[in-house]
Amino acid sequence: MSDPVGKLRVDKWLWHARFFKTRSLAAKVVTGGHLRINGQKISKASHAVKFEDVLTFPQAKQVRVVKVLELGERRGPAPEAQTLYEDLTPEQKSVPRAPGAGEKGRPTKKDRRNLVSLRSTRLED
Repeated sequence: MSDPVGKLRVDKWLWHARFFKTRSLAAKVVTGGHLRINGQKISKASHAVKFEDVLTFPQAKQVRVVKVLELGERRGPAPEAQTLYEDLTPEQKSVPRAPGAGEKGRPTKKDRRNLVSLRSTRLED
């Protein structure tokens, strides 16, 4: 892999480490102002990342915190990409659901019938 004294563009490193499917997606996150390197907001995809930098960025529905261990020379397979960083992301609880949001989603026909019968029994009381 790379020597620890070198530098690499942050969008390229995020792509090498397989955090984003394409380099342009990684660049969008950076230019959108959603990336922090060592706590400092970065807005240029050309910003250099180096050994032991800590990156904080959103990915899917969670915020990722990673420490750069190696720079990498290519976008290799996933096991190789996982050697480029140490994941420091804190354990996150599940995302709170909206009130009334059930596990099943849309009510079934049976649920609707039960609701109708429940309403009719209330009206009779």
